[in-house]
Amino acid sequence: MTTSLTAEALGSSVDELLPRVHAALDAHVRGARSGMPVVAPDYARLWDHLGAQFHGGKNLRPALTLAAYLGLGGDDPDAVVPVAAAMEMLHTAMLVHDDVLDHDEVRRGRPNIAGLRRAELQATGAPPDKIDDQVLAAALLGGDLALSSAYDLIISSSLPAHHRIACLDLVTRAIRSTIAGELLDVYGDLEPLEQADPLLVSALKTAWYSCVVPLLAGARLAGADPTMLTHLERLGLALGVSFQLIDDDLGVFGNPAVTGKSRLTDLRAGKRTEMMRLAWEKADAPRRATLARHLGDPRLTEEGAAAVRDVIESSGAREAALRLARLRAREASRIAAERIPAPLSGHLVGLIASLQERAS
Repeated sequence: MTTSLTAEALGSSVDELLPRVHAALDAHVRGARSGMPVVAPDYARLWDHLGAQFHGGKNLRPALTLAAYLGLGGDDPDAVVPVAAAMEMLHTAMLVHDDVLDHDEVRRGRPNIAGLRRAELQATGAPPDKIDDQVLAAALLGGDLALSSAYDLIISSSLPAHHRIACLDLVTRAIRSTIAGELLDVYGDLEPLEQADPLLVSALKTAWYSCVVPLLAGARLAGADPTMLTHLERLGLALGVSFQLIDDDLGVFGNPAVTGKSRLTDLRAGKRTEMMRLAWEKADAPRRATLARHLGDPRLTEEGAAAVRDVIESSGAREAALRLARLRAREASRIAAERIPAPLSGHLVGLIASLQERAS
């Protein structure tokens, strides 16, 4: 690590490498779509639909990998770019499959794989009773392609074998943690709202694959010691939970034109977020009746959603959830400032602050 490197210079270096990450993703899709010429054209189109999912996001996962690597002394972009691309590919896989579970066909304001496939089928005049199964198949298989590609990007890199194995192990840990979190999230729909454990879901489903694993991947490539890896794991967990708490708020109170997502989706699904758990805990009997009437209603109207939002705000649940998000962000910032060396510490403190102010 160059001692004169500042947090600002580190951030600039990360920004300069992100286009290379996306170039690696695009190159992977191009190579994979043409790798089986005997397969029907539908296979190539599925790769095209997967490739369309990479753009428009925040690049949080690859950026964390790049920052940890460069900030802890890594100096070979060719070594870290494929791993950063794998982190974004893994994120894409999680989004595709999460949208299947949530019955969403829009992501970042544009059609996801399911939405793209539905538009194709409708344009051909396919029988309506056949379309849903075809759309589900495309999304499931597209997500599977992305999962396998996260491994493939690492395996096909020029990294030494021990680094590839370490990164592959991290991807496996991320997938297992996310599945555990998804199960808690989905199965929690069968339990009373007050019995939900949204913070555990956030740690498992979001924090591990979004923050912990990307940080650890970059740090391992840079040769970080076990103590540093422990500090980054703690930081990533705190940051990831804070990130999810804010994401949950944006899902209900955000501007759809900015978030690219309807403000009705989470309410119609009756999503067990910490904000909703707090609303139920803090609400009086009439307000609980409002929540019971509207939450989880697949035909929820804007009028009903407004009533739910009023309960969330008037009960103090929204502010309590956002306060918790700020507390976890401060925890992450404190770990960065006290345990992570410069310039990575300053870069992470700035990143954490910016994520607190995000609108999407």
